[in-house]
Amino acid sequence: MTVQPIRLFGDPVLRTPADPVVDFDAELRKLVADLTDTMREQNGAGLAAPQLGVGLRVFTFDVDDMLGHLVNPVLEFPDEEEQDGPEGCLSIPGLYFDTKRRQNVIAKGFSAHGDPMQIVGTGLMARCLQHETDHLDGVLFVDRLDPAGRKEAMKAIRQADWYDQGAPPTVKLSPHPVSNPFGLGR
Repeated sequence: MTVQPIRLFGDPVLRTPADPVVDFDAELRKLVADLTDTMREQNGAGLAAPQLGVGLRVFTFDVDDMLGHLVNPVLEFPDEEEQDGPEGCLSIPGLYFDTKRRQNVIAKGFSAHGDPMQIVGTGLMARCLQHETDHLDGVLFVDRLDPAGRKEAMKAIRQADWYDQGAPPTVKLSPHPVSNPFGLGR
């Protein structure tokens, strides 16, 4: 288990839809452990594999004393109720913007061992499940903001001390096998 560097806004892997997991093996369980260690080290509520440069549909979460992971998630919304509140992202560090999300969600997927799982989330857990599933689809939370909010967010990102528009994204070879050198799938 190892803490890994987190890919930051501007890295193309964050905008690339992740591939479904097909092998529920020791390598997947190592990825889940790395995601968990990295998320906890950064005091995050969730972390998706693309944020570590791995293009697979898996994320971890640590919300309301519930620590876990979900592989190949599919979301269902039992109602139309919404919430609006501050949201941030480990790939956009230190910045938070009010973001609308659904209040209630049912996330279905698998454990790292291939066992079916279901998580019923409300409030912060629902927000986390939606946020992390978005990552797997190449969507960042700033994409969910209204036009004025997105403009404000992009200005703040460009002014952030960690953002260097001209620099290539940090590239680290993942210990998890992928089909190409960019870590974008199997």
